[in-house]
Amino acid sequence: MAELKLSESRDLTRIERVGAHSHIRGLGLDSSLEPRAVSDGMVGQTAARKAAGVILQMIKDGKIAGRAVLLAGQPGTGKTAIAMGMAKSLGLETPFAMIAASEIFSLEMSKTEALTQAFRKAIGVRIKEEAEVIEGEVVEVQIDRPAVSGAAAKTGKLTLKTTEMETVYDLGAKMIEALGKEKVSSGDVIAIDKASGKITKLGRSFSRSRDFDAMGPQVKFVQCPDGELQKRKEVVHCVTLHEIDVINSRTQGFLALFTGDTGEIRAEVREQIDTKVAEWREEGKAEIVPGVLFIDEVHMLDIECFSFLNRALENDMAPILVVATNRGITTIRGTNYKSPHGIPIDLLDRLLIISTQPYTEDEIRMILDIRCQEEDVDMSEGAKCLLTKIGVETSLRYAIHLITAAALACQKQKGKTVELDDINRVYNLFLDVKRSTQYLMEYQSQYMFNETGEADEDEANAMVS
Repeated sequence: MAELKLSESRDLTRIERVGAHSHIRGLGLDSSLEPRAVSDGMVGQTAARKAAGVILQMIKDGKIAGRAVLLAGQPGTGKTAIAMGMAKSLGLETPFAMIAASEIFSLEMSKTEALTQAFRKAIGVRIKEEAEVIEGEVVEVQIDRPAVSGAAAKTGKLTLKTTEMETVYDLGAKMIEALGKEKVSSGDVIAIDKASGKITKLGRSFSRSRDFDAMGPQVKFVQCPDGELQKRKEVVHCVTLHEIDVINSRTQGFLALFTGDTGEIRAEVREQIDTKVAEWREEGKAEIVPGVLFIDEVHMLDIECFSFLNRALENDMAPILVVATNRGITTIRGTNYKSPHGIPIDLLDRLLIISTQPYTEDEIRMILDIRCQEEDVDMSEGAKCLLTKIGVETSLRYAIHLITAAALACQKQKGKTVELDDINRVYNLFLDVKRSTQYLMEYQSQYMFNETGEADEDEANAMVS
């Protein structure tokens, strides 16, 4: 009999994809906002990182709203990395919405509606409410099942205790089902929300720590609750204004958040929500958390979008706007006029501009070291030196792309460490922009539609040189 070969199955939930900025953990600043040379995955750009840190501190203190910051620099100088570092430093509580400017033109809604939705995704509402909970240690769970299935509903009793009291509760079918789902047994410490009936398992009581010889690492031991069984607890929910808009504007409600089919939201709905949120603020039930909206490739917006941004930044509940561009003096989309970064002068006047500088050779080497570690690639010292030289002569992005390609070439040769030969092999396989342009200039007559004029040739020569 032929031997059966079982294909290897991989647990996809445990695989973390390595992205272009997955090595970024923060801005790499110390407590006095001074940038460290290499920290949190960030290298160099000390002035830009310090400026971003100052903005970040103002956002955390709630001292700044409706302001805009422009990250301007050449391609591959770490503009998006700084924005990602800001997002990581802010934490999960502060909303951070990220869009590319060209997205606005491809959505099935007006440009201003797309921008409004992006703005409202970046404004958080922290809602406080008091909830009644029953919290105690399970003494006994007793479920009576009928002799004939389906003849009658299940009934049962749940005995809970604290350090001061013990009570027996009668259970209905829904509560029995919920207890079964959570796999609640005697000795567990649980909390039951009285309003919704939701059961949360807090852990296992210390008094039952010797019940079993062996315990899994995930078992958490907690003290038996003290005081009354019924308690009032303050629960804090963090949502964005956009999520509230969607829930209140569509027939399918919150399901639209998962499908992404939010459509255009009427202005009346937003006005009612803003009024309600303002009431909650006055009553102390909620507080507004202005977040950050990051628009990448901002030069792709047109004059109508820029006019809208001018007005939107004057709103009381506007988030911090961070925009990035790699353009110099270029035409403003939708007009025939030229402007720095392709942004109208009146909007540029509102922006705090942070410029990024090209990386030095040493900084490129440090970035390549970090990326090798992130992509789990062992590379020899000579190969790293060659890759750094390629990064200086071509571009940092091209050098980073070669890391995994070289690792795969090395794997094919049954090697463990990436050597000079592997780098040479992939360098010859994959062209960079300069070599590709050179190749096009040499063989352009053999390509289709090769109507190149003198101006085009001058541009091509400039790219090669």
